[in-house]
Amino acid sequence: MSTGTVIAIVLIAAIALAAAAPGVVRQTRRRELRRRFGAEYYRLVDDRQSRRKAEAELVLRQRHVAQLGIRPLDQRQADRYAADWAAAQEKFVDTPVSAVADAQHLVNAVLQDCGYPLMHREQVISDLSVDHASALDHFRAACDISESVRAGTASTEDMRQAMIHYRVLVTELLGQPGPGSKQLPATASMRRASTASASGSGPDS
Repeated sequence: MSTGTVIAIVLIAAIALAAAAPGVVRQTRRRELRRRFGAEYYRLVDDRQSRRKAEAELVLRQRHVAQLGIRPLDQRQADRYAADWAAAQEKFVDTPVSAVADAQHLVNAVLQDCGYPLMHREQVISDLSVDHASALDHFRAACDISESVRAGTASTEDMRQAMIHYRVLVTELLGQPGPGSKQLPATASMRRASTASASGSGPDS
């Protein structure tokens, strides 16, 4: 094989690799975004009706959150919030409306201490999605129910579900993320409320 032929083959191979490189980068980035954002990735693709637009937005979310200086709670803060959460759960049977309000305030306080700015709801969801994508459905559901509570249209069971969603959020934000983690336990009050709701003996039955 002549030197000219070898050079030509090398050049063709180099051109082929250069042409393929952007596609490889896109595929690698796509896999990473799917892994990190999970269901939020697919929700955003459907919402934007474009995979590329959704992926570009998720990359921007990552860059934005990287500039916020998000930090984990120290042990003192975590212990204090765990105690506050237990207190919110204990008051649920007697004053469920107040308990749900306390739970929402607690989550907001934890978010602020972690460095998340409390902007409008969609911005908070956008920021949370970067490191806590698995908790987004709980955040949305808890916020929806809290709005119903303020409007006076939530049932006792609705409020119990809100507390469950908030418990997942608090567990996640206190530094125990992941499907295999141990959530903060429900108190005896919450368990009694669950039994009462199931038997139809709640405050609004």
